[in-house]
Amino acid sequence: MKSRALSPNVVAKRLTIGEVARRTGVATSALRFYEDKGLITSERADTGHRRYRRDTIRRVSFILTAQRIGLTLDQIARALEQLPSRRTPSRRDWTTVAANWRPLLDERINALTQLRDRLDGCIGCGCLSLDTCALHNPDDTAATNGPGPRYLLGDSTPA
Repeated sequence: MKSRALSPNVVAKRLTIGEVARRTGVATSALRFYEDKGLITSERADTGHRRYRRDTIRRVSFILTAQRIGLTLDQIARALEQLPSRRTPSRRDWTTVAANWRPLLDERINALTQLRDRLDGCIGCGCLSLDTCALHNPDDTAATNGPGPRYLLGDSTPA
């Protein structure tokens, strides 16, 4: 990332890498990594030290939450690209990001719910090791729909 020197007044309002690390619970090495990946940005004080705007705390928290639900850094980067880079993102900006993620999150919630509700029964994987598989997937008929746990992937069990 290209950085520019900050005036002493602006430096006083910015956060050091250690302050961001303490506030977010993220190691300074991770903050440097996020910066290298373009997920966050810093500016440089006259001393060359990184200085972050306060909204970096929210961006890092957003990254952590997105990683926790299994999103990739590329997916996170695409979402963060929707935010303005020259000003602190507003509530409207964050609402736009959230709205764009809603279908993906709904899909993940549905998949996790199915996993929770069906994991102890036949999932159409083809192992045929459960007694119920003889009822739900006799002779591995689910395989005609493709590889993997067909019933967890959304195929319906035969009636």
